[in-house]
Amino acid sequence: MQRHLTFSIIMAFIALSNSINVNSQSVDTIKPYGKPLVLIFTNVNTSFNKDGNSPAFEITRAYLGYEYFFSRNISSRINIDVADPGAGELQMTAFIKNAYLQYKNNGFSARLGMIGVDQFNLQEKHWGYRYIYKSFQDEYKFGPSADLGAAFEYSPSEIISFDFSVLNGEGYKKIESDSALKATFGITLKPVRGLEFRGYFDRMKKDYAQISVALFAGYTINKFKAGAEYNIQKNHGMINQKDFSGISVYSSLALRGKFSLFARYDYLWSEDLPDSESPWNESNDGQAFIAGFEYSPVKSIRIAPSYIGWLPSENMNSLTSTIALNFEIKF
Repeated sequence: MQRHLTFSIIMAFIALSNSINVNSQSVDTIKPYGKPLVLIFTNVNTSFNKDGNSPAFEITRAYLGYEYFFSRNISSRINIDVADPGAGELQMTAFIKNAYLQYKNNGFSARLGMIGVDQFNLQEKHWGYRYIYKSFQDEYKFGPSADLGAAFEYSPSEIISFDFSVLNGEGYKKIESDSALKATFGITLKPVRGLEFRGYFDRMKKDYAQISVALFAGYTINKFKAGAEYNIQKNHGMINQKDFSGISVYSSLALRGKFSLFARYDYLWSEDLPDSESPWNESNDGQAFIAGFEYSPVKSIRIAPSYIGWLPSENMNSLTSTIALNFEIKF
């Protein structure tokens, strides 16, 4: 079933692209061009708790890619993600993060291939400090940031936009085919300038249906920005009654001299399983406290001294604090 559905999506996308390309040939006269994409996250940090401290130098991410514009409306992108795998003896591993074809015109866009997902894209942009800490759903594994599939967005006006996608559901690090596909739907509202609301839903099923719901509200006025989100996922990993939820609130304030201040609070909790006296995800449940300031000497470089505190739910007396100097380099 998955193969038939994927084939149908591909054929529909090709037919749509060909039709639109023919209709726009008379007005689309730009010369094709491409540009490289490089983004690096690195830091030096020291973590400490009641058991001691551990200093480290890290390159947490290096994105190496290329974007090519065939016309005003049709483009393609490939992006390689080089990162610390977080397990095993390998120091760094590389994955294809993005490899897709995209069409955009008159408020409509379509992407096909290994695409960035819309699940928490708006929240990540509103948080704004991905190089320091991932957005909530990404950090606590509510879903991958990229996946194999097709996505469609339509904005009939500046006030409202819709997005829909059909995805493999495995993420960009694990793309083998199975019988489960993830279907997603989102709606974003901008009723007045500076105010944003978003609702998101997805579903993926094998024996049990994994269902995710996310609600977000964001506000921007002058140099101040704030956001809040609530997230819940039922049957995580398509395993019955593995439910978890969480909230995240964050804000930032731009100052003179290319400086800004930021702060964030996360709270993640999971439910008890029927035959267990403790939450199924207790070892990962807890609260995060993040604060710092940023300096950007030039547009492509960001530097941020920061503090991250993690208070686990299973041991409220074991706060781990991390003080770091973070760098984002983009060109």
